[in-house]
Amino acid sequence: MKIRCVWEHNGNDSILYANNFVGAFTRGKSKDIALQKMAGEVASYLEWKGEAVPDSLEAMITQEKASALTISDADSDVLFEEEKEPLSRAEYEELKALALKSAQDFLDLYEAIPDKNKSCLPVRKTFYGQVPRTASEMYEHTKNVNDYYFGEIGVETDHEGTIVDCRQRGFVLLEGQPDFLKNIVSLGSYNEEWSLRKVLRRFIWHDRIHAKAMYRMAVRTFGGDIPNVFHFTY
Repeated sequence: MKIRCVWEHNGNDSILYANNFVGAFTRGKSKDIALQKMAGEVASYLEWKGEAVPDSLEAMITQEKASALTISDADSDVLFEEEKEPLSRAEYEELKALALKSAQDFLDLYEAIPDKNKSCLPVRKTFYGQVPRTASEMYEHTKNVNDYYFGEIGVETDHEGTIVDCRQRGFVLLEGQPDFLKNIVSLGSYNEEWSLRKVLRRFIWHDRIHAKAMYRMAVRTFGGDIPNVFHFTY
């Protein structure tokens, strides 16, 4: 099976997004390193979804975006060409269900960590400030993008309650807008282009970034009894 990848990069630093596996991604100091990781990432992603993993997975680049952003810290603004297309109701419901599953699994992972404020990770800063180190910091950071992402497509929501609660409320408000399935592309913060398709992908991608970090941190800090709800491999 072909993995259609969007390659976003700044010099050598690269993020690859699996366009036909919404939310799956790899990073690397070069395109080749990111490409080498992609088959394993998609296998993990399919196991998380409960789907069979093909015998063969081959990554191919179908879109490229050169960026001035700090790609090494997963700063991203790419809009896929396919993310400009309207959605069918069935397609939207499938992607919404996946975004809600991702939120629920993220919450389950967080709740399984015995001490939410303990971490073995060192302090590190990036373009957006200090990198979340503890499960509590990772969870709050991930939950709190809810109103930011929805806001970029004109949906005024919040991040109160659990990550699942606030995401569900956002979808209810979105569905109250006429013609939301037209997937209109709009210019949001920092002159970044957004669409509903992009928001759906970004939720799953952003959950996955911080779930990987949380799981890795928790195993290092507490040992190997942390449930691998996302089926990550290292």
